[in-house]
Amino acid sequence: MSQKSLRPSSLLWLTPVCVPAILQGETERFRFDSSYQTYDEAAGRMFVESWYLRTEMKLNADTTFRYQVLRDAISGSSPLGSNPGSRQPFLVDITDVRNGVLAALNQRIGDHSVELELSQSRESDYLSRGLALSGRSLFNQENTTLSYGLNFLHDDVLLRTVGYQRKQTLDLFAGLSQLLDRDTILSLNLTLGAARGFLSEQYKLIELRRLMSIPDGNGGAFTFPVDLLYRENRPRDKTRAVIQAQLTRFVASLNGAADLSLRLGGDSNGVYSQTTQLEWRQGLGQHFDLTPYARFYTQTAADFYYRSLNEAGIENPRISPDGSGDVYSADYRLSSMATLSLGLKARAYLGKRAVLSLAFEQYDMNGIGSHPAPAAAYATATMWTLGLNLIF
Repeated sequence: MSQKSLRPSSLLWLTPVCVPAILQGETERFRFDSSYQTYDEAAGRMFVESWYLRTEMKLNADTTFRYQVLRDAISGSSPLGSNPGSRQPFLVDITDVRNGVLAALNQRIGDHSVELELSQSRESDYLSRGLALSGRSLFNQENTTLSYGLNFLHDDVLLRTVGYQRKQTLDLFAGLSQLLDRDTILSLNLTLGAARGFLSEQYKLIELRRLMSIPDGNGGAFTFPVDLLYRENRPRDKTRAVIQAQLTRFVASLNGAADLSLRLGGDSNGVYSQTTQLEWRQGLGQHFDLTPYARFYTQTAADFYYRSLNEAGIENPRISPDGSGDVYSADYRLSSMATLSLGLKARAYLGKRAVLSLAFEQYDMNGIGSHPAPAAAYATATMWTLGLNLIF
């Protein structure tokens, strides 16, 4: 399957032997992070088990190496693109495994640092390779931080009747973080991106209802509807922009901190989104903290989102669409919708070198606005995440 996301991984116990050797005197500079996550949609829809492991070590005072592996086991069913009540199935079964690996080298040069990152993610029908280059600079007695960089992805997508199709994505980003006073931090980030190639989802289809007639033997005819499915056809080019602002305020009297973030995004497909997140990190003594949070997201529908080809006014769609000509998709993720996430994270500090974390999130999705998908397409899900962080 082709829904992309970086989640936890598989080769967990092999990772420590895959990282470079370091001198015995440097072993206290080694960090180990691992987590296990489940994503479970209601009504037996999608279920994803994710394993993640990351190791990080200082090779010397200014150089850090980071390595991570991740694995997703995906099973369940997802909306195909047909409509409820159609003669075509509404859901399609999906089973796949995604394995990923990432390696990064960070070099500090005075008040500046630069990082090179290489990554690869593989599924049965999808191969993604990534290259990222980023930097960070400190100014104003380290009260101001400027971050910047680029990320390039080269993906090969397998279409069963056509072969592999290419997709390339380039993102440029810049961010500024400013310490306003000893208890307040303001951060601003901007991302500009462009993608080109096969941008459709290879398993998403769209429905076309035709009226068929057959002679009845008496000079008349029997007329009946037939529901046909065709591959979606998204544009081959897409640009996007995202701006995010975050304000963090530490409240000493309560031993807690508040985070408020606002994210605005838009792309050339006509999808405009807004995300608002609020969380409160509450310290409980010296060894525990709790973080409740809420996140609300809305988006408009893509210009080419339709529930069917009949709605789009297209009677003769292409059998093997390539992003040219008429564009159309019935993917519910391109509809006008809203999501609400409510969660709670807990951390326990086990001495100075270990942290155990547990998180729960409830996720609800609903259609809004003038171009929602059928209500049955939207999912409700629960997520659990268990993590362990060690420093040696």
